[in-house]
Amino acid sequence: MRPVRFVALGDSLTEGVGDPVGEGWRGWAALLAGGLGGGAGDWGGGGGDVGRGDRGGDGPEGSVEFTNLAVSGAQTRDVLERQLPAGLALRPDVVSVVVGVNDTLRCTFDIHAVASRLDAVYSAFAAQGAVLLTACLPDPGAMLGLPGALARPLARRQRAVNTVVHALSERYGAVHLHAAEGAWLMDRGMWSADRLHPGERGHRQLAVRFHALLAEAGLAHGVAPSPEPEFPVPTKSASLWWLATAGTGWVARRCTDLLPQLIRLAVDEMRHRARGTSAGLDLRAAASVSAALSALSVTEAA
Repeated sequence: MRPVRFVALGDSLTEGVGDPVGEGWRGWAALLAGGLGGGAGDWGGGGGDVGRGDRGGDGPEGSVEFTNLAVSGAQTRDVLERQLPAGLALRPDVVSVVVGVNDTLRCTFDIHAVASRLDAVYSAFAAQGAVLLTACLPDPGAMLGLPGALARPLARRQRAVNTVVHALSERYGAVHLHAAEGAWLMDRGMWSADRLHPGERGHRQLAVRFHALLAEAGLAHGVAPSPEPEFPVPTKSASLWWLATAGTGWVARRCTDLLPQLIRLAVDEMRHRARGTSAGLDLRAAASVSAALSALSVTEAA
């Protein structure tokens, strides 16, 4: 039997940022790959020819061929236009699509566009018969510890994305991980120096939790990933050095794009709070999500 084909799509979270191994990143998807196991006959996906993966190959029964297409900074548009064609060509048995945080950090954020893109990606893999893995995620403002007026608009955007992911995951029968809340997320030891990406422990928790969901569904036959880190936690000086070098560049790139709009959002937030009309912002966001999902339903019916 050929190996199980696992393809991962998304952004820096799935690329593995925060879990360094050698000169590159590993991450939760690579940790999960070894625990999928089983023969291709257990999956019912794909078929046909497959491109060369990052790991695996034509190995023995129970092996996994893993390809990580995720790229740091990717938005839903990038996943749809760049990663989806490559992923479909690999005809995976299981595919993860975890993306959306970068959309919330851009001045171009549009929940209607996010919903439409995710629907197209999920639908394409579902049509191939792949098992789809999705996740809702915590809002970046809370993880970065931003002040309330700055954090609330980002939280509202992330809730909107999560609501869309929840709805579409149910529509396409995805294996969905609720990773937007939980005590483990508040554990500082789970996070890397930038406080936005998981460290090795956090990536392992994501892998462990996805594996548990797949095993419960009878879809993971290998040994579960270990929750215990393989490498020492980076020292405080090493973390500070990362923030002062690569981390500074990461923040600068996003601030150039997002900061002007975020300031406007914060001013609007404070104005509504002063008037006692903050609930209106939540209602407006909820209405936008409902409209976006309704538009997808109309398109599907047509």
